Amino acid sequence: MADDLQKSCDAILQRTVVEKPGVPGVVAMATDRRANIYEGAFGKRRLDQPAEMTSDTVFAIFSTTKAIAATAALQLVEEGRLDLDAPAETYLPEIGKLQVLEGFDESGQPRLRAPARPVTTRMLLLHTAGLAYDFFNEDYHRLAEEHGQPSVITASKPCLMTPLLFDPGERWEYGSNIDWAGQVVEAIAGKRLGAVLQERIFNPLGMTSTAFSLSPEMRGRLATIHQRQADGSLDPLDFELPQDPEIHMAGHGLYSTVPDYMRFIRMWLDDGMGEKGRVLRPETVRMAVQNGLGKMKIKKLPGIVAWLSNDAEFFPGMPKSWCLPFMINDEDAPTGRPAGALGWAGLANLYYWIDRQNGVGGFWATQILPFADPSSFGGYMAFETAVYDSLVSRAAA
Repeated sequence: MADDLQKSCDAILQRTVVEKPGVPGVVAMATDRRANIYEGAFGKRRLDQPAEMTSDTVFAIFSTTKAIAATAALQLVEEGRLDLDAPAETYLPEIGKLQVLEGFDESGQPRLRAPARPVTTRMLLLHTAGLAYDFFNEDYHRLAEEHGQPSVITASKPCLMTPLLFDPGERWEYGSNIDWAGQVVEAIAGKRLGAVLQERIFNPLGMTSTAFSLSPEMRGRLATIHQRQADGSLDPLDFELPQDPEIHMAGHGLYSTVPDYMRFIRMWLDDGMGEKGRVLRPETVRMAVQNGLGKMKIKKLPGIVAWLSNDAEFFPGMPKSWCLPFMINDEDAPTGRPAGALGWAGLANLYYWIDRQNGVGGFWATQILPFADPSSFGGYMAFETAVYDSLVSRAAA
């Protein structure tokens, strides 16, 4: 069965790269609670250069950073140092300065008011605080275009000082919430987020190629981000996140490898245990993966900035919730992923899932913009489906 999984997934990676339009290269892995059950790499790190994708290729992992930073917040909850339901300004006064955007006046100026209630760290982790991204929200895009609101990719303090779109806790809106949660972690820990993650998560998990800044050795293994053109072709981009950022952006700032991220996925599959020590208590893991939205559901992400993202949604038409670190699919997915499984993605077409029920998870890494690229996402869906098909075949054998 292992050979069948290897063959089927290898074929999916190869097909995703060579079909038109394809991708420059992809690294994908699947794991059970103990070890990888599939590892594959195919294609190029950069289309106009000879270096091949390999299992240790370094990627800008964008929003797959979020769950790692959320894990650090959960560790502080375990230690009694962070109350998720206390006002976040208790730990970080700056967040108390954010006001609610009620629209724009006749001259185009933002109309702001005080929020009805304070933002809590729970709201930040659940994406219900009222914060957004300019590439997924029209009002934030207007603030950027007409009022010079800095992009989150600047990794600067001003980029976080955005208004709330609604009173905290009223609905789900995907945005810079986890960046603020990372600042809460820093304020409590008294260290930069990168140091916190290194000590508390990367070391016990054995994640040796994950950081907010590229070491020379990591840079030598770095994959290039490519831009999908209107005719389907791909052009390499000279794009890089800030290497000495003012803010360690908990929402998108990490570089990593697929093997490193598999160690993180295995920790969640194995009730918080890492290869070199415990990261979370089992009871914390069980608490963290429960739906935190109640009757609210997450929504499709509209591609407001076309070069950065297409319209994006996992399993359209299926209800989806959010727990403290992850999206939850509320019904069985067509790939074989069961109801209650976890997952999310990163802007440059990186995707992962974590199925604690069956003890399996996987990660698919490419470096392409815009997000929700049909070739990349289609390859990922085929990959996930192949893993579940293998589980069904193994059970029937």
